[in-house]
Amino acid sequence: GDDISKYFILEVGKKAHTVAYITTEAISAGAMISVSCQDIIMLENTTIGDCAPIALGSKLEGVEREKVESFTRATFDRASEANGYPAALLKAMVSMQTKVYRVKNIQTNEDKYEFFESDQLPKDPNKYDIENKKLIVRDDELLTLTASKAVEYGVARAQVEGISGVLDFLAIRDGVSFSGEPAVLRTNWSEEMVRWLNSPAVMGVLIMLAMLGVYIEFNTPGVGLPGLAAAICVAIIIGSKYLVGLANWVEVALFVVGVFLLMVEIFVLPGFGIAGFSGIMCILAGLFGMLIKNPPDKLPWPETTMDWQLFINGVLGLSLGFIGFVILAWLLTKYMPKLQFLSGLILIPTAAKQGDEIEVSLTAPPESKTAAMNIGNLGEVISTLRPTGKAKFGDAIVDVVAGAEFLDRGTKVEIIEIHGNRVVVRATES
Repeated sequence: GDDISKYFILEVGKKAHTVAYITTEAISAGAMISVSCQDIIMLENTTIGDCAPIALGSKLEGVEREKVESFTRATFDRASEANGYPAALLKAMVSMQTKVYRVKNIQTNEDKYEFFESDQLPKDPNKYDIENKKLIVRDDELLTLTASKAVEYGVARAQVEGISGVLDFLAIRDGVSFSGEPAVLRTNWSEEMVRWLNSPAVMGVLIMLAMLGVYIEFNTPGVGLPGLAAAICVAIIIGSKYLVGLANWVEVALFVVGVFLLMVEIFVLPGFGIAGFSGIMCILAGLFGMLIKNPPDKLPWPETTMDWQLFINGVLGLSLGFIGFVILAWLLTKYMPKLQFLSGLILIPTAAKQGDEIEVSLTAPPESKTAAMNIGNLGEVISTLRPTGKAKFGDAIVDVVAGAEFLDRGTKVEIIEIHGNRVVVRATES
C-alpha cells in the first residue's frame, strides 16, 4: 500500500490529476491508496477508513504497535499534506486513542469546519466557536466513514450514482470536458490466474501436493511421477510469489540452496546432520520471506496493514497445506497397502524386534525380481556408485547408496543400512 501511495503522490500526481473512485469499500490499504489521490469520489452507500495495523494471533501493544502505526500514520500525513484532507480524521483511521472534534471557523463568511485532536483544540474564541465543538471520533474507536459523512467532513469531494456522475462532477468543478467512453483497465486472465494461485486455499492445496509428492517419492524406489509432481507444485508456488512481488532473488536462492542441502544429506551423506538441518532452515527461511514483500537487503517483516494481510493469508495457506498433508499421509500409510492396485506404489518396512533381521520390500527394475534385502547381504556393483547406483544381490538388482566413497563397477559390497527404500552399502573384501 505504501509503495502505491508514494507512486500516486510523488510520480503520477505530478503528471496527471488522480481520482479515487470508491465503488464498494476502501478499508485498510484501500483507504491508504484512496487518500493518496488528489480527489476521492464515492458511490452511494460505500465506506472508507479502518487502516489500523493488526498482528496474527496476538495484539500489537506498546513499542511494537507504535513502530507499525508510526509508519502508517506517516503515509496518511503525507497524503493529507499533498491532497488537503483533514489530518486529524486520517490519523483516526489508523490509531485508536485519538479523540477528534469538529470546530466551526467563525471568521469565514461560510460554514467552514475544521477538525482537531483533543490536545490540539484551538484557544482563540474570536476565530473558533469552541463552546459548540462536536465530538466526531471517540478515543475507543477507529474512524470509518460512509460516503455521505466523508463528503460532509471533507474526506470525499462528492457522492455519485455511477461513473457518469464522477465525470459530470469533475467537468463542472474543473471546467473540463470528456469525450467518448472512459477507458477502463481490467485485469487480464494471467493476472487473475496469479491472484488465484496466491489465494490461501489454492496455495494450501499446492503445498499439500508438494509435501505429499515428496513423501510418496521417498517411500517408493527410483524417481518417478510423485517427485515430478512435487517439483511442479514447488515451481508454481515460487513462480506465483515472484510474479506478485513477494519473492525476491534472495528468498528464491535460499529455497534452492535448502533443497540442494537436503538432497546432499539424503543421497550423499549418511545419517542426518548439519547439511540436513541447514537445508530445512534455508527452506523455511525462503518460504517465510515469500509471505512478505520486502527488498533483498531488508529483513522480511510485516509493517503495514497490507503486509499483515499478505502474511496472514500466507500463513493460512501453509497451515492448510500442512494439515492436509498430515491427514492424507496418514490415510495413505494406513490404507494404501490394502488396496491391490496401489500396494506396489509405497514401501512399508516391517516392524522388527531387537535382534531380528530387518526386511524391506524393494521394487526392482523390469529385468529383476522383487528382492527382500537384509543387512549383511553381499552383492556386486553393476553401475559405478557416485555415490548412488545399482548393485546386484543374487538375482535382484537394487538401487543403492555408497556410505562414504565412490565405488567402481565390479566392487563387492555389503548392505550396512536399510531406511525405507534407501539401501546403504560399503565395499568388502569377501
